[in-house]
Amino acid sequence: MSDHSQPSPTDHLAGAHLDFSKEMSYGDYLGLDGILTAQRPRSTSHNEMLFIVQHQTTELWLKLMLHELTAARDCIKRDEVSPALKMMARVARILEVLTQAWTILSTLTPSEYGEFRDALGRASGFQSHQYRMVEFILGNKNAVMMEPHRHHAERLRGVSELLQSPSLYDEIARWLARKGFALDRWCIERDWSQPYRRNESLEAAWRRVYADTGRYWDFYELGEKLVDLEDGFRQWRFRHVTTVERIIGYKRGTGGTSGVAYLKQALDIQLFPELWHVRTTL
Repeated sequence: MSDHSQPSPTDHLAGAHLDFSKEMSYGDYLGLDGILTAQRPRSTSHNEMLFIVQHQTTELWLKLMLHELTAARDCIKRDEVSPALKMMARVARILEVLTQAWTILSTLTPSEYGEFRDALGRASGFQSHQYRMVEFILGNKNAVMMEPHRHHAERLRGVSELLQSPSLYDEIARWLARKGFALDRWCIERDWSQPYRRNESLEAAWRRVYADTGRYWDFYELGEKLVDLEDGFRQWRFRHVTTVERIIGYKRGTGGTSGVAYLKQALDIQLFPELWHVRTTL
């Protein structure tokens, strides 16, 4: 007769290390004690946990975006385009995750949000220093946006540094100039803290690239990675607006902004205007 004995439920664990009393475990490596105790609801509402986790995980993804975008900018500064392309592609994927994540928050109904909204006080995503840093490194500069962070020296320092330094797009423009494209001096050396405005010489450079992609493939690929980034960023912003309108309508935000009306204004911002306009002029 054949042996029909069943393997022990623990057989597949043979060789697995199980004693971590003197070694680093998975939880130790990730600092899970700190991460998983950082959710401290300020109300008795069951639904506040969703709101906290949604925003905390967003901040973690923003941290990774900053890690990748600053590294990509520094690579371009050193004429190392290939690794920058990979980093930018990764950020585009992060934006896809963040956009999809709004569908989880959208399960929060107006009445459920009302159960704990007062507990937020004046706290608002408008005050996210990491989001502001992402906007600044992508070129959407506005010195007024530093004000909510003046009470916190370390956060203010990070936001201020990115306000004052060239954005990723600025460094790409400087790289194009180093590669022989004729750009206005304003593209190469200016007050980086000022809002970016569309420049005809840079648009002409991109037009040249897109008109002869075979000759300028590396430049073309970089341009398309920028378009991917902005496309993803726009979708994230749009989903944000829709989710907020779904939950609070046109009420003012907890941070004092006009809420949906404020968020809708951001939908009109173009981070890399030349790359969008050149599609019309080609």
